[in-house]
Amino acid sequence: MKKIAFVLFLLNLLQPKLFAQNINPWRITADKIDPANYFGVTVANGMIGIVSSPEPFKVKNVVLAGVYDQYGRGRVSNFLNSFNLLNMNLDINGKRLDAKAASNMQQQLDMQHASFTTTFLYADDATVKYTYYSLRQLPFTVLMDISITAKKDITITPASVMEAPDALREVQNYYNEIDRPHVTLKLLTSTAKSPTGKLQLCASTSFLFNEPHGQEPAVIHEMWDSNMHQMKFSKSLKAGETYTFSVVGSSITSAHHDDPLNEAERLTIFARLEGHDRLLKFHNQAWDELWKSDIKIEGDAQTQQDVHSMLYHLYSFSRAGTAFSPSPMGLSGLGYNGHVFWDTEVWMYPALLVLHPEIAKSLVEYRFERLEAARKNAFSHGFKGAMFPWESAGTGVEETPVWALSGPFEHHITADVANAAWNYYCVTQDKTWLRERGWPILSAAADFWASRVERNGNGHFDIKNVVAADEWAENVDNNAFTNAAAKVNLQNAAAAAKLLGFPANADWALVAQNIPILKMANGVTQEHASYHGEGIKQGDVNLLPYPLKVITEPAQIKKDLSYYETRIPNEGTPAMTQAIFALLYARLGNGEKAYHWFKESYEPNLVPPFRVIAETKGGTNPYFATGAGGILQSLLMGFGGLDITPNGITQVKSKLPAKWKSLTITGIGPEHKTYMVK
Repeated sequence: MKKIAFVLFLLNLLQPKLFAQNINPWRITADKIDPANYFGVTVANGMIGIVSSPEPFKVKNVVLAGVYDQYGRGRVSNFLNSFNLLNMNLDINGKRLDAKAASNMQQQLDMQHASFTTTFLYADDATVKYTYYSLRQLPFTVLMDISITAKKDITITPASVMEAPDALREVQNYYNEIDRPHVTLKLLTSTAKSPTGKLQLCASTSFLFNEPHGQEPAVIHEMWDSNMHQMKFSKSLKAGETYTFSVVGSSITSAHHDDPLNEAERLTIFARLEGHDRLLKFHNQAWDELWKSDIKIEGDAQTQQDVHSMLYHLYSFSRAGTAFSPSPMGLSGLGYNGHVFWDTEVWMYPALLVLHPEIAKSLVEYRFERLEAARKNAFSHGFKGAMFPWESAGTGVEETPVWALSGPFEHHITADVANAAWNYYCVTQDKTWLRERGWPILSAAADFWASRVERNGNGHFDIKNVVAADEWAENVDNNAFTNAAAKVNLQNAAAAAKLLGFPANADWALVAQNIPILKMANGVTQEHASYHGEGIKQGDVNLLPYPLKVITEPAQIKKDLSYYETRIPNEGTPAMTQAIFALLYARLGNGEKAYHWFKESYEPNLVPPFRVIAETKGGTNPYFATGAGGILQSLLMGFGGLDITPNGITQVKSKLPAKWKSLTITGIGPEHKTYMVK
């Protein structure tokens, strides 16, 4: 008995380690698929997002960056679903496969190479596996590999289905065959208008067979109704035989190209003739390059997997070489209408900026291209310079639904945009970019604040009647975050002028010096002039030490932290605030308190089966990229101590939790440096 007890004792000791070894840092596996409690995970390449479904051979959404039209919600522009170009049907011996006939289903997200694989058994006939990719090297193109292994002699009939979402109208379907001596191309193509007719959306797919030219299966096209058509083939398999094929397709709109119908087919033909192996090779190479910028945690396997998931989603939702910017839910669906908020500049952007400046550049370019709309917005409100909209979509005009007061009043967004532009220069030291792109944003935003303040005497250049960063505080005066962000914006604009040899507006410095940051009688920084200790929705005062650096004294940072961390309710608030608490405590040297808030920032928000982050505890609207951005900042700038300064990226003191042996951050900044904390 003593030996048995000793063995059980050893197993209990080893169990956490054995469990940890089963947590793959790069793969999230769902063994039990419950359609009633299923929150899909997204495979995306910064342009096209594919959201998973619990139903075999179906995807929930196909979302394209930058595609908006007015329909349904709020009389404002909304994200659109594009064609479901990866849906399939599979008949085996003439019987249609459905969810009930599929057993032992398993789904797996490979974050290292951005693929999603589903496997299942179909009755006693076959084992089925399919994997899809949103190809990183081809922004508008997707690929799906299908493998069917017969358990007995069967005949399979797979069909590639092209289906238009209900919101699209005037759907037209085409089937084209192009014959060449070396290849026959068969294209399943659809086009449709967006709800108002403003946009044309198009998609095209083709089969990729492994058989030599002339020996491929015969493909049949079937027209079902105006919203759906398909192409299919049949193949007889012997018991034990495995048959593999692929579907490649492209989706593009008139928001991206002047001739989207022909371009969708051209892009599909290009991918088809690149061939399967080259498509996957270049896709994998692109992701290998992205992952050179990584966060590695030694000693906490589950956190390592979670952090890879956060990085994976931020990388998936953004892309270098564009002028697109991610919404709070990225490309994971239609949440927040796909609009762009401060979520980008304050929460997602800083992590991308230090890890991949070339991607961050796209996010600032989005704002630069909409600067003229911001100037008109300022003019409409009686101000000078540029006033960026709280919710931005395709054109850069204000897109906030009128019932939300944040549209006319949440003005800190203008400073958030300008400070993001300055930080791009700080990290890259690119003066040419600063002159051509950064300066127009910085100076126009500074002019806005100089006209926005009300000059009521020294130390009282007040900013009145705003919605605070804590959005439960509406139409308040002298909000801490708004005032501090405006102050920093004005100082950064003056610094940029000096660097570039431009004449700075002398009024900027005067205004910056006189914008007040209020305090309560107990010495705590006051959130706004009428604040008296009530609960807050999200971080506001605690953003003044980071990212704004307006409060720098450790004693004041601690005082504000200990006060406001008790004002956040347990439910109904977004995930970013606790991440800022974690970041500040790590910098203050309290690794354990930092770890508590780090875990609190996302673990209660995880939903099954892929541990994707919902916006709030108990929430149901993943994936919340804003929260992921905040949490990654707690790792990079908190535990990792990275600091963005006018001279580039430096490292300040920080403290890890006892559970972590080390934190290694690779590929940082333009020089791809490595930083470590032990």
